[in-house]
Amino acid sequence: MTTATFPDHVAAEQRPVRILSAWDDAHAATLDEAHLLLYRSNLLGADKAITNFGGGNTSAKIMMTDPLSGEQVEVLWVKGSGGDLGSIRLDGFSTLYMDKLRALRQRYRGLQQEDEMVGYLPHCTFNLNPRAASIDTPLHAYIPRAHVDHMHPDAVIAIAACQNSKQLTASVFQGELGWLPWQRPGYDLGLKLEQVAREQPALKGIVLEGHGLFTWGDSAKSCYENTLDIIRRADDWLAANSKAPAFGGQLHAALPAVQRSALAARLMPLLRGKISRAEFKLGHFDDSAGVLEFVCSHDLPALAALGTSCPDHFLRTKIRPLVLDFSPQAPDFERLVANLDQALEAYRQDYSAYYQRCRRNNSPAMRDANPVIYLIPGVGMLSFAKDKATARIAGEFYVNAINVMRGANSVDTYVGLPEQEAFDIEYWLLEEAKLQRMPKPKSLAGRVALVTGGAGGIGQAVARQLLAEGACVVLTDIDQHALDLAHQGLLSTGGPDALASVRADITLEDDVEAVLNNVTLRFGGIDLLVSNAGIASASPLEDTSLEVWQRNMSVLATGYFLISRSAFRSMTAQGLGGSMVYVASKNGLVASAGASAYCTAKAAEIHLARCIALEGAPHGIRVNVVNPDAVIRGSRIWDGKWKEERAASNKIETDNIEEFYRQRSLLKRSVLPEDIAEAVYFLISDKSAKSTGNIINVDAGNAAAFTR
Repeated sequence: MTTATFPDHVAAEQRPVRILSAWDDAHAATLDEAHLLLYRSNLLGADKAITNFGGGNTSAKIMMTDPLSGEQVEVLWVKGSGGDLGSIRLDGFSTLYMDKLRALRQRYRGLQQEDEMVGYLPHCTFNLNPRAASIDTPLHAYIPRAHVDHMHPDAVIAIAACQNSKQLTASVFQGELGWLPWQRPGYDLGLKLEQVAREQPALKGIVLEGHGLFTWGDSAKSCYENTLDIIRRADDWLAANSKAPAFGGQLHAALPAVQRSALAARLMPLLRGKISRAEFKLGHFDDSAGVLEFVCSHDLPALAALGTSCPDHFLRTKIRPLVLDFSPQAPDFERLVANLDQALEAYRQDYSAYYQRCRRNNSPAMRDANPVIYLIPGVGMLSFAKDKATARIAGEFYVNAINVMRGANSVDTYVGLPEQEAFDIEYWLLEEAKLQRMPKPKSLAGRVALVTGGAGGIGQAVARQLLAEGACVVLTDIDQHALDLAHQGLLSTGGPDALASVRADITLEDDVEAVLNNVTLRFGGIDLLVSNAGIASASPLEDTSLEVWQRNMSVLATGYFLISRSAFRSMTAQGLGGSMVYVASKNGLVASAGASAYCTAKAAEIHLARCIALEGAPHGIRVNVVNPDAVIRGSRIWDGKWKEERAASNKIETDNIEEFYRQRSLLKRSVLPEDIAEAVYFLISDKSAKSTGNIINVDAGNAAAFTR
């Protein structure tokens, strides 16, 4: 056991950056009240020191013309259900008549029936706005201020999550903030917020114990600046009063960055396989300075067991994480893996016991009992969820929880949310109803795909199809510039969480291993491989050089072998099965004069696929082939020398090449990259779950290539 400290640059990263106002008076002067609310919301949501992704709410009470009566009425604009303040647009706000919201008091039957109040909110809608109102609407409606912010800044929650949070709130903010004990958000809490604000009109806001901050103002700007001022005061007070060292000091030295990444890349597929039996999970790795400080600390086990405080945190992360038994001083990966099953089973049993202790008569059925957050001493944090964005955001929320624990324990004693309160939030019937309303997952949701030759026309079309069906996709190609262009072009389909790219030469073993490590580290494993990298050459046998022959074999045979072997190893380690599709060629079945190197290499591809299909079947790994022919549009191969060579071989002009191949086909149709993508999708998805070792020709008909 050794004690170590982080380098100065790591310590510096832990010091909070002072929050500065980004308000632009000139821009604000051009906006109406609704757009001022939007402007304020985007500014607040853009800074994770102010609120986390999807967390927090903003509102404004605005006088508007009633579309029915033509009279001026007061309308509450408030962030609607779901959405994120940083990216919200005007249609993300609910609009409700304030007079109808005030009239709801007559319908309120008390705390035991307060959930029914959510059902009345649609009846208060202004101007037929389809955006559903959130459960936080009453928290904004009854505060007697025109502009209200509800944020989750780590610094304020750190004070709110202290054992003596009421006294600290009064001391830190010198009586300018009110305080309310923990209570689940809802109608009753909205009435309590109103009561405190009316009884103490000089207040600038209210702290909710263990939860967050409410602030207000008479204008959008004054509300925004008040919110920032309160958060800065909390930051400054914590900085001036924190006791060092954080988390009881550091127990372990972190492994070097390269070793941390390597260990995570090896562990994630194994872990993913163990927790994805009912639903595919995707992973995220975080070894940032704040995470390392926590996972290397003396107090890690005790603090992790306490769970989180803010409901936004544990809704994403579960009430507590799983701390894996690992010593960075004597790193033993095999021992770590050997203990995984026992650690996971203990966590599941603990979660099941928590559910049984806390369940109500009408509680929804127990959900997935696997952990979301995994903490590894000396290495960092893994998070797993049903999609990449959710896994990443869960990790970000636990970083918020770490910051809260750091702040609270440095000035007082951190207190997690009581178990029953946590359960009542996690299994809240309103939250369950929200989950049930979510759209059905797409066919490849939770799957990770690697597409080689990803910058080409077929590669991009395949990636676009897989992304559209919900897969996460990693593109790889030898041409960095073309790869960058392809990546940018696909972002609108998949988004940054679902799409990644890495330059590699698949004929180089080290490059291939690096690609697979990149895939597993980014997403947690691999399920689908589309081997599509290609070159083409044509020349009479007597003119075919050894270099040309070897280049075809290197890319089309050796490259396919290397990428398949690495993917196969990862898939078998996961134990979740998998699917591979080779994009070969009609020339793999039908010899063409003047292209012996290319045809032979393509035939090797097809036979390699059959061989891997035999070995993969016991592991549930399917391998199939798509044979295109004459895919000219969007093709980088056909833009090069191959087009000239095939035109010369067929004694036609290069401009006539597409028409020549169209007329040569039985169906007299051009074959497009999207046609290949459709065939690849069919073979790689569960639509062909009972097919392996098969070939689909997508060539508009070529009798010589008929496989039977």
